[in-house]
Amino acid sequence: MFDIFISCLAKKIAENNDIFQADAHFKPLVEFPKLATHGDFTCNAAMVLAKKAGRNPRELAQILADTLQTHDDVVDVTIAGAGFINWRVRPEFFHRLMRDIYQHKESFGIMPQNKQKVNVEYVSANPTGPLHVGHVRGAVFGDVLANILQACGYDVTREYYINDAGNQVTLLTYSLYWRYQQILKAVSGDMPSDYYPGDYLVKLAEDIVARDGKKWLDCGEAIYFPIFRTEALDAMMLMIKQDLQSLNIEMDFYNSEQRLLDANKTEEVLSLLNDKKLLYKGVLPPPKGKLPDDWEEREQLLFRSTEFGDDIDRPLQKSNGDYTYFSNDIAGHYDKYQRGFTRMINIFGADHGGYVKRLKAAVRAISDNKAVLDILLMQIVRLTDDGVPIKMSKRSGNFVTLRELVDEVKADAVRFIMLTRDNNAQMDFDFAVAKKESSENPAFYVKYAYARLCSVKKLVHDAFPDENFTDEGFMAGNSQEIMDYLSLLRDDKELMIMKKCSDFPNMLQQAAQKAQPHLLCYYLLELSELCHRLWSAGNRDVTMRFIVKDDINLTKARLILADILLIILKNGLGLMKIEPPEKL
Repeated sequence: MFDIFISCLAKKIAENNDIFQADAHFKPLVEFPKLATHGDFTCNAAMVLAKKAGRNPRELAQILADTLQTHDDVVDVTIAGAGFINWRVRPEFFHRLMRDIYQHKESFGIMPQNKQKVNVEYVSANPTGPLHVGHVRGAVFGDVLANILQACGYDVTREYYINDAGNQVTLLTYSLYWRYQQILKAVSGDMPSDYYPGDYLVKLAEDIVARDGKKWLDCGEAIYFPIFRTEALDAMMLMIKQDLQSLNIEMDFYNSEQRLLDANKTEEVLSLLNDKKLLYKGVLPPPKGKLPDDWEEREQLLFRSTEFGDDIDRPLQKSNGDYTYFSNDIAGHYDKYQRGFTRMINIFGADHGGYVKRLKAAVRAISDNKAVLDILLMQIVRLTDDGVPIKMSKRSGNFVTLRELVDEVKADAVRFIMLTRDNNAQMDFDFAVAKKESSENPAFYVKYAYARLCSVKKLVHDAFPDENFTDEGFMAGNSQEIMDYLSLLRDDKELMIMKKCSDFPNMLQQAAQKAQPHLLCYYLLELSELCHRLWSAGNRDVTMRFIVKDDINLTKARLILADILLIILKNGLGLMKIEPPEKL
């Protein structure tokens, strides 16, 4: 929809670039004005270009307004303020767009696949226990973003990175073995404080005892450790995958830190960086503020990350010679780059904020600036129940698990509500609100709009019992017949809905480009509000606005509009992996 006018304005700017002085890549921004009284569309290109052109923005705006005025669909153009260009279009412009939606149905807004590969890494929780509510927001955000990118034509891979080579896995293994010994009464007292105390390890240890008995009691660490490590990791990853499935999330690829180490990827990428003369031996200055207990001033292997926008150069080896987590993370992203990903998106928790610059610098370094890494931070979720904070979990004792959240309020509500705020803002998730069947619950509000629209055909049939309203009847008409009906829709509420429906592809592209899947959530809420308003606008004797008892053709036109709304809502909810209900 916007492309029609963007092309028109861009062409005019190019033809008069001696005046506009625009860069070759300049693209005018066309959008809906904030106030409907300002028209159907607005553009600020004149003000953006005025300084470089050395011209009055209203002078530039007039040139663009003149070309818009010649467009067949434009009714009038005005210049407002310092140089905003506002214009209105004929209703027929939106009628044609509605016909396209009606004919494309479930494919509307879905772009053909292009060749650009995108890797979206999300969740990637340490495999040491069940996923908790802190992982849920990033899981939903990453999953819906991946769906939107795919709808916009990208070749998307959803990736989970398993941190299965660090100290946390060693502690997990010892924790499982300790539970195994406890069941066999080979140890007593309290579990060591740095072990994992979760009940999920008790059940796993009981299974091992039932299968192997005392086989592993006196065999020595060299023998039991790899066995218990594999048992623990397999069980934890199975639990994590089941947790994700309960939220309707399936990953395309589970990468492994241990796999990368076994393939010598860390040595390979550090050799590459060394060849680029990006490694050196040096001494870092002490960190600002209070020094950590484990800080020591020593010479170490450093990566020249400051050459790629980081604040300081970063260490790659510990004092014992082991590689840092950062070294292995560079290897992980080098592996992605070797698999053909030049666009990578990582979804991290807010506590990883200090990690952003160094990892982005590393991706630029290993790819010679050919790959781009975006890191999106998820702020915390505060759980409440009717406004009262929730802190404890029945299952884990100190955090609420993902499964508990889904079991309590269902996956649809969790997925929708988690996207009602920008990822940079903290959010409150209220159990009481999520379970309500009212407009307070945003997931219910949108699903209720869909269910109401599903009932329109029956209500129309009840009002006109002698008419055929099936898909084989009037709704199977050709393109011109559909246009004839749509041309009857000229009410302000109807035009507002048509404008909003037309914006669906543009909204998806914006959400994909900006990596902001919450835009889809906002869009569905706004469209649902327009649906509810139109439903409630009718007189009592005609049930609702969609039915006009004395005008069968206008009623048919509104029935087509109801079908178009169903198409958009179904497509949008589908990208959120929410099944829209025909009845509520």
